[in-house]
Amino acid sequence: MADIVDIAVGAGSFTTLVTAVQAASLVDALKSPGPFTVFAPNDDAFAKLPPGTITTLVQNIPQLARILTFHVVAGKYTKDDLAKLGVVTSLEGSTIPIDCSDGFEVKNATVLAADIEADNGIIHVIDTVILMG
Repeated sequence: MADIVDIAVGAGSFTTLVTAVQAASLVDALKSPGPFTVFAPNDDAFAKLPPGTITTLVQNIPQLARILTFHVVAGKYTKDDLAKLGVVTSLEGSTIPIDCSDGFEVKNATVLAADIEADNGIIHVIDTVILMG
């Protein structure tokens, strides 16, 4: 089985996320044993951001790294695990609310694909880039 980074690269729908992870020097961290739970925004999610946002973030690596680590949780949590918890704390340090009462939502994002297994964790594909606060 592949790790989280290899799955994202291979899927072809996470080119912006992969580029951002590379720019923020987080590839090695996400290739480490983990385990991690990653809420992975697809390319369409990044396309929803205001024009110029991605360029601005790539020029501000500390802020980019904060946003990316807000999408990662230490530990491996399936949808069922997350539904029981209701809230998790990201590697960035902020909490992320989980709502599985009607579908599967993470903060203000809808999960499009859940429980994608990786060697070092699990991926949940989301339709919106989530932000702290």
